[in-house]
Amino acid sequence: MAVAAPVVLIVPSLMMGLLIGLYEAILIHRDVSVPLHRFGHMLHAIGIAMVAVFVSMNVPWLVSVLPVLKSVPVISWNPELIIRILVAVIMLIKIHATSKVLQGSGMSSAGTAETWTHSLIVAALVVAAPYVYPFIGPALPGWMQR
Repeated sequence: MAVAAPVVLIVPSLMMGLLIGLYEAILIHRDVSVPLHRFGHMLHAIGIAMVAVFVSMNVPWLVSVLPVLKSVPVISWNPELIIRILVAVIMLIKIHATSKVLQGSGMSSAGTAETWTHSLIVAALVVAAPYVYPFIGPALPGWMQR
């Protein structure tokens, strides 16, 4: 009996990543005074969020492609959840580090809005994306469900 390969959700993960990245970019936008820096930080926020949500929503596929992940002691407990939590921790650190770099470099006009609370919200959204998708997926147009 052949085991079916996990489905890779490309468009839904990229769209949800885009939305989460836009949320982060809006908060960065109001704190960065130089337009070119705003644009650069917006692209960075959206790009990283899209990658993080892609990984978070496609963990079963990732584990099937990299079976060595199942042999890592902590990850082997519950690969899907542990990998999503690791992605969230990476996002949490990335967002907060970006905030501190902006504050320290003088590129921030008033002090950035990326507090720990904001960082936790974005990280939680990345982890929640694969759990929310089954509820909102059927309401999306057909081309956004693949």
